[in-house]
Amino acid sequence: MKFAVIQFPGSNCDQDLVAALRDVFQQQAVLVDYRTADLTDYTAVLLPGGFSYGDYLRGGAIARFAPIMTAVREFAAAGGLVIGICNGFQILTEAGLLPGVLQQNHSAHFICQPAALTVVNNQTSFTNAYQPQQPITLPIAHGEGNYYCDAATLAALKAHQQIVFTYQDNPNGSVADIAGITNRAGNVLGMMPHPERAVEALLGSEDGCGVFQSMLRTLTERVVPA
Repeated sequence: MKFAVIQFPGSNCDQDLVAALRDVFQQQAVLVDYRTADLTDYTAVLLPGGFSYGDYLRGGAIARFAPIMTAVREFAAAGGLVIGICNGFQILTEAGLLPGVLQQNHSAHFICQPAALTVVNNQTSFTNAYQPQQPITLPIAHGEGNYYCDAATLAALKAHQQIVFTYQDNPNGSVADIAGITNRAGNVLGMMPHPERAVEALLGSEDGCGVFQSMLRTLTERVVPA
């Protein structure tokens, strides 16, 4: 399998994702420049955390116009797995690949700490390695992680089981304690916590492994035997 890790100007968690995929899960991971126009050679696409374009205007607002995003939209429309983590989540909402928006934290401060989560839906391509309602702990590091959507969108997210992760002790003011959601088709995930920073005991937690194990399981099951 070949994973594309998109590298925007200002990305700073791209190497963390590459290291997790290569060193922990023995997968091929390639840094892909934001000016790239084609993602057809890749098995899955990952948008890392960081401060794309310095987070000018707001997180992800400029990155949505990067040339690579046309290819990301096409990849997602074809059913490919796409995950955006932290700033990557912000980019996916700004690009219209996920509903809602990420606002400034309720405290107006940058938050960097472990966050206790609940796996609300373990029947997705990104969570099937977890148990139902499993409690996990993942690190967060964001200033604009306050997820917001209107009442109608929230009702739709709940009705279609698109809320995947919730905070147990909401750190940023996100509506309905939301920490991660999918699109309705279930092949695009956005989440503020960092699973790639919790894949080895040395890092203090292995709770993030389930995200990558779920993706690998899903992708393996898609392969039709010759």
